[in-house]
Amino acid sequence: GYSFCKPHSASYAMVSYQAAYLKSHFPAEFMAAVISNQGGFYSTFAYVSEAKRMGLKILPPDVNLSTISWNGRKGAIRVGLQAIKGVSKELMKRIVECRRQGSYSGCGDFFQRVQPAEDEARALIHAGALDCFDEQQNRPALLYRLASFRRIMDGRKRLPLFPVKLPPPPRLPRQSSRDRLRNQYRVLGILCECHPISFYERKNSGCRVKGCELHNYRNRRICFTGWLLTGKLVSTRTGEPMEFLTFEDETGLVETTFFPEVYRRYAHLLVSGKPYLLMGLVEEDYGTVTLTVDTVRLLRGRQQR
Repeated sequence: GYSFCKPHSASYAMVSYQAAYLKSHFPAEFMAAVISNQGGFYSTFAYVSEAKRMGLKILPPDVNLSTISWNGRKGAIRVGLQAIKGVSKELMKRIVECRRQGSYSGCGDFFQRVQPAEDEARALIHAGALDCFDEQQNRPALLYRLASFRRIMDGRKRLPLFPVKLPPPPRLPRQSSRDRLRNQYRVLGILCECHPISFYERKNSGCRVKGCELHNYRNRRICFTGWLLTGKLVSTRTGEPMEFLTFEDETGLVETTFFPEVYRRYAHLLVSGKPYLLMGLVEEDYGTVTLTVDTVRLLRGRQQR
């Protein structure tokens, strides 16, 4: 006579159908909405990775194109201003509001109309949101323009009546690809162009299994290079701690099991947002393929690139 179960199941079935339909027919719009919602079991990083695996292109934030939330259209997702760490809600609203009077024509125009704090402006630059003002996307040159604007405005109590003209920057060398992506990851928590696992050593990569291929190695011992996303700590019947952890590479998610003995040995190494080399046995239970881990090694970044 307890009627909770049936309506609960029916409502979840309806939501599942709607989600599946939207993900299939409007993938960019659906994934942008999921990420903007800032909820769910996984982090934004994991949902962005899923969007890439679906064939969607991730576009960096742009002060002339981005809104506060993420936006998806025609196979591409534009990162929302809400993703940039260190940027206040007030500044996000100001960027969108001021843009209604016309697009920003350059760095000086943007800095003068929006008046970001220095740390906020730096975060926008490192995220790629001001790349539209430099044809070469030279972020050191953009930082130079920021410093020039702050020097011009230093000591002034009010905005100038006429637009501020910034001096052209000197010929500054561009950041290396590694430094540029490192700074973008620091302020966004994601990389738009690639997966961060690609920046870590892959010696003997030919013997390592990709996430999407795990089902082909049932009952076999493998090596897997994965990025730690999240985990769930549980206890055995005898009260010993163990953990179920989710890793990913560019190709897919891998669910892993760390039994008590292995967990005790490696728990101090396990931190979300880091790359690991995992070794263990691929097992299948009720149609689900998992990796039972017996050895873990934290990967170090490559020096080249």
